[in-house]
Amino acid sequence: MNRRIQLLSIIFLGFSSVAFSQIKEEKLILNKKREPEVKKIEKKKTSVETIKNYPPEEKSQNPVKYTITDVPAVSDFKTSTIQGEDVAPKFDGTAQNNYVQFGMGNFGKILADANISTTLENKIEVGADVHVLSTQGLKKDYAWDSKQSNATIGAFLNSYGDKGKFNVNAEYGLNNYNYYGIYALEPASDVDLKQKVNQFKVNGYYDFYSNEILNDVRVKSSFLKDHFDAQENQVSILANFSKHGVEVGKSGINLNADLGVGLESVKTDFAIRDKNLASFFNTNLAPKVTFRKGDSYLMLGSSFSFLNAKNSNDFFAEQLKSNKTYWFPQAEFQFAAANEFKFYGGVDGGLKLNTYSDLLQQNPFIVSDQYLKPTETKYHFYVGLRGDIDETFKYDISAGYGKMRDIVFFKANDLFGNDYTLNRSAYNFANTFSAVYDDGNVSDIKGSIQYFPLENLILDGEVRFAKYDLKNYENIYNVPLLNASIGAKYTMLDKKLLLGFKGIFASDRTTNSFAIEGVGSPMLYQSTEDTNDKVGGYADLNLSAEYKIHKNFSIFALGNNLLSSKYQTYKGYKVLGAQILGGVKITF
Repeated sequence: MNRRIQLLSIIFLGFSSVAFSQIKEEKLILNKKREPEVKKIEKKKTSVETIKNYPPEEKSQNPVKYTITDVPAVSDFKTSTIQGEDVAPKFDGTAQNNYVQFGMGNFGKILADANISTTLENKIEVGADVHVLSTQGLKKDYAWDSKQSNATIGAFLNSYGDKGKFNVNAEYGLNNYNYYGIYALEPASDVDLKQKVNQFKVNGYYDFYSNEILNDVRVKSSFLKDHFDAQENQVSILANFSKHGVEVGKSGINLNADLGVGLESVKTDFAIRDKNLASFFNTNLAPKVTFRKGDSYLMLGSSFSFLNAKNSNDFFAEQLKSNKTYWFPQAEFQFAAANEFKFYGGVDGGLKLNTYSDLLQQNPFIVSDQYLKPTETKYHFYVGLRGDIDETFKYDISAGYGKMRDIVFFKANDLFGNDYTLNRSAYNFANTFSAVYDDGNVSDIKGSIQYFPLENLILDGEVRFAKYDLKNYENIYNVPLLNASIGAKYTMLDKKLLLGFKGIFASDRTTNSFAIEGVGSPMLYQSTEDTNDKVGGYADLNLSAEYKIHKNFSIFALGNNLLSSKYQTYKGYKVLGAQILGGVKITF
């Protein structure tokens, strides 16, 4: 009987890779120590997870919740794992956190990856994390250079004390790539399309084991510079104050009180085109109280933001300054009829500062000159149902409606000059994008499931529908109406062989684009804009396998974009075709 079940499971994995076809390139699957980026429902404490001597009983007041982690359901030509999904499953329960792995594949793809740590006296852990990934690009599709490389080098320190835990980490990232998505012109093969982004981050975090008064403190900093001398400095501090577990009479209701205090400063300076400069300083206060009885609760709160903003560019004689105060509602309830059925709903809102760094994570092909301003979610109502059926089937389904100001999305750029020449800057071939903003309403429906039919088989799926009704634009550019994913993880041969499948799907996307022709005498370029172009949807299928030859040595193989679809992430930017990468991994 067990053999039949194993055979059926293997057939399922193979069938899935064919049944949900069309594709796009997938991000390399790395066994990193960092948290996986896969969208799933996770059963977890809302506070810090229990680690080593971390006392679980003192954090037990926080509710157990099912959450959907939002990550871009996109597997683009770019090789960076930050923008894609880690679709390779991991061996569970492994005691070896230190590893080195190396792999090679088609398209000239090379992977080098390592994570090494050691515990010193007084429970202090220090370590380093290194990742390098490169590809030669689509040489058969583009006459010009489309190769890309990405590297991150980081170091971290964890200290576990009697009253709390402390973490500090530093990371340097280098992303070296090209604006290769030229669709309206035919430049020479030696055209310079280079873009390079350097970013250095330092983060610190201290979490007290008890929820008395000062709960935790987080400090983040980022320093960015690119090939075109754009610079951005960002620093944020967040402190959470709390008093948890206060009994309300003899009703069995516990009260939790929280106050979040945050400070964030961002300064961005661009050196080309309009030479935009933006400076933001935001102070945030978020008080809330939560009444809890069993798994049912009611949370009431608010969020206040005090924003000081400054903008300027070559067209403004004076700097534009503004000071504004925002208020956002914060409330949520959950009625737990049973573990299988938990009804919830609420309203939230907030202010998000749009930084150059954040925009590059969403779209690396934006021009190095952006007008930056924050996005305001005035309110977002939502209702949903979640549950856990016999710890075998977990689900979370919700629907929401919100009103937003300055929704950010990406619009394709025209030529920045109409001179009839191909001797142009790397970003001047109608091959870049700029952030645009519009007010509007958004309706969303999302659902996520996990199913554990066997001890060694895990199935999961997720879907998200989002419809934007904008004030000025007829369509929101480069945002799909529907995103979905399915996945499977299967272990066999006494847990020596790990097989994985991940399928990522998206509906058609609308964009603007340009047709360019030479006219007149002397000859000049003339552009015609199409405001309702289609980029197309995709289905991206990925398989992975890892086999443990020895407890310290394993071999792996990754198959991405297995149907070899040359779909586009943004207009002109085709992804790699079918990719096969194999390698070895040493753990110790």
